[in-house]
Amino acid sequence: MGAQVYPELATWSGCDLTMNDSKLGVDVVIRPMHTDDIDSVVAIELQAFTSPWKAETFLGLIGRDGAELWVIEHSRVGVIAYGVLWCLLDQGELANMAVAPEFLGQGLAVELLNHLLEVASNQGVESIYLEVRESNERAADLYLGFGFEEIGRRESYYDFPKEDARVMRIEL
Repeated sequence: MGAQVYPELATWSGCDLTMNDSKLGVDVVIRPMHTDDIDSVVAIELQAFTSPWKAETFLGLIGRDGAELWVIEHSRVGVIAYGVLWCLLDQGELANMAVAPEFLGQGLAVELLNHLLEVASNQGVESIYLEVRESNERAADLYLGFGFEEIGRRESYYDFPKEDARVMRIEL
């Protein structure tokens, strides 16, 4: 496939953030999460969520059937985003996804979500569900832009602060 340059990524601190599927010259890659990534993933998790997952949660999911854990890694910075997807038969759930705050707005969530949807489709998943905080308009807009539809709400689903969740679904 060769290198694909994503202009929205190229603005970070003057670095050339290039998505490249070859083994040479890789600056940014999407790859499966490894145990060595957990500290970086948890650091992002702590900044992104008020009820963060613990390191043990991620460790327990790596290698587990039906759990897809992926990271975006920059060769000079390290892990800068991650996503967790459950795949069970023809259904999936986007359980967790975050981008390091200093990299928000650079298209990483778009790339990661696109990859996760492709992984799900390749595993025979036909529909994916997720919950998102009612106040998280940035994430909700991302999901709506991909074709997710709001199908319901879960009252008081989130803590710290107590908040409803928007339930969304996409048919692949």
